[in-house]
Amino acid sequence: MLELLQQILNSIAVTVYDVLPILSIIVLFQLLIIRRPIPNTKRVLSGFVYVLLGLSLFIVGLEEALFPLGKLMAEQLTDPKFILGDAGLSLDAIQWHHYLWVYIFAAALGFSTTVAEPSLIAVCMKASDVSGGAIRPWGLRGAVAVGVAVGIALGTFRIVTGTPLHYYIIAGYVVVLIQTIYAPRNIIALAYDSGGVTTSTVTVPLVTALGLGLATNVPGRSVLIDGFGLIAFASLFPIMAVMAYAQISQWQASRKQKD
Repeated sequence: MLELLQQILNSIAVTVYDVLPILSIIVLFQLLIIRRPIPNTKRVLSGFVYVLLGLSLFIVGLEEALFPLGKLMAEQLTDPKFILGDAGLSLDAIQWHHYLWVYIFAAALGFSTTVAEPSLIAVCMKASDVSGGAIRPWGLRGAVAVGVAVGIALGTFRIVTGTPLHYYIIAGYVVVLIQTIYAPRNIIALAYDSGGVTTSTVTVPLVTALGLGLATNVPGRSVLIDGFGLIAFASLFPIMAVMAYAQISQWQASRKQKD
């Protein structure tokens, strides 16, 4: 208990050190450039305290729960005893298709963490408000979640096979560029933003832990070279998914008008 309390206090100290420059810039611009007092000073200060406590506890939670959990799942799913079972194969006989449960877990993890991502929820709500309800929050969240699920699953496949990361990223952005030409203009900016908001507080820790755990336990993989890169897939594929969702919706609407 004392060790956990000490860890929380250390986390608070580090968070204060990291957040103070941001607060200083805001205060200086408010007082020296805009030259107006800070409105609702007590409320702002209390909110600042909540932010510090929340960030500190979140960091402790990452170190104590999410990172170990992601690493543990990667270790268990790549355990030769789990993969081979009673097949009677040697370790050298393990191929990429033997890691099927890794891909399924990666897709499920990507989908579930994205649906629960606070930043994505906020963007979907604002998009619905601005569009007057034309963009449905759950439709957008579902499209982004499917994109992340496919991206993370493909990213784990890349780690298992050891193929270069840039092949996937270059091919993906070529597809994004082509989609950008044909997608509805009012969805393009939102699609690009959706790729950024998915890589936030909930998704990044678990996905990173999964990638590092896989690279550690798959034979012949480098943790530094192969362990990272999953976040790039989590940022890229939602862009494709959102634009595809808009294109399909536009196609369905045009068909109804013709009928």
